[in-house]
Amino acid sequence: MEPRKVVVLGAGGLVAQRLQQRLHHHPWFEIVAIAGSANTAGQSIDSVPWVLDDPRPSLPDLTVMNVADPTSAKQCREAGVVAAFCALPADAAAVVEPMWAAAGMTVLSNASAHRLAKGVPLVVPEVNPDAILQLDGEQRLACATNCTLVPLLLPLAALHETFGLTAYTMHSEQGLSGGGYGYMVAALAAGEVHPDIPGEAEKTDAEFRRVMSWNGMSKVACARVMRPEGHLVVVEASFRQPVTASQAVECMQAWTGRRPTAHLPSAPYRPLVVVEEVDANLHLMGDGDAFWPHGQAATSLKAGMAVVVGSVTSPSPNTVRFEGYSHNAIRGAAGGVVFLAEWACDNGLV
Repeated sequence: MEPRKVVVLGAGGLVAQRLQQRLHHHPWFEIVAIAGSANTAGQSIDSVPWVLDDPRPSLPDLTVMNVADPTSAKQCREAGVVAAFCALPADAAAVVEPMWAAAGMTVLSNASAHRLAKGVPLVVPEVNPDAILQLDGEQRLACATNCTLVPLLLPLAALHETFGLTAYTMHSEQGLSGGGYGYMVAALAAGEVHPDIPGEAEKTDAEFRRVMSWNGMSKVACARVMRPEGHLVVVEASFRQPVTASQAVECMQAWTGRRPTAHLPSAPYRPLVVVEEVDANLHLMGDGDAFWPHGQAATSLKAGMAVVVGSVTSPSPNTVRFEGYSHNAIRGAAGGVVFLAEWACDNGLV
């Protein structure tokens, strides 16, 4: 099978460069264009500062196109580009994504601008795989979720199937990179960070409800912490059926082996890995089978794609408490969008 020609919408940001990294080695996709803001348009992609610790991939000699210019989208489509991977800020994505979709490409988005829009599928392939079928229409746009949602969603989706979720509370401890590269660098230089993340709790809860088609009680709080990467959530959830800690662990382990996406290149070997306690350094780069050094993201599509669950307890007969942890820039952002694109391709929608 010939790789599908794709464009990355975003040139210099952390998520845009994670996309460049992961798509460079991808067996199904070939980067043939990159479109960025006015700050990078017209530059050689090799001259755009590289912000990741991992080495820059050896991309073709591309000149960054202007992502806001309709001519850029038209030229990409005429060159055979079939998919656009969006890593733009939400305000820019709100305008740009429909324009690139209207040019005839399928847009796979990491941005929040259209996640709750009517008719736009919001998809986590292991949890609501059939939602991707909404993409088979005039509006060729699908979204991956907020990075904070992933370590909350996957464990609760597993438990909900068996025990019936009625309510949950969550508080997060989110890595600095979730605020963008500039934010992370400034916080590390200052040696401190303000914990508030305006709108994050509301966004996370709204997306949880949409993906799960669920309408129970919830209480969500989100905070930034002095850790470069990795989002940790502490969750307490109530269920209709009684559940012990050991039953909860067994449920998650059984659920992780029943996913319809296991054959996809970015699918972790197991989407949920249960451990005694989460270790923020050791467990950041899990592929569902092993935990890798950070640089493995440059060569393995599965590295950083697993969610780690630890400290599972049952404080009362119908309640489970646990910690969930995942790589926000990989599983929660660039890797999640590539995974979404693979699932769309697998369903004949790209």
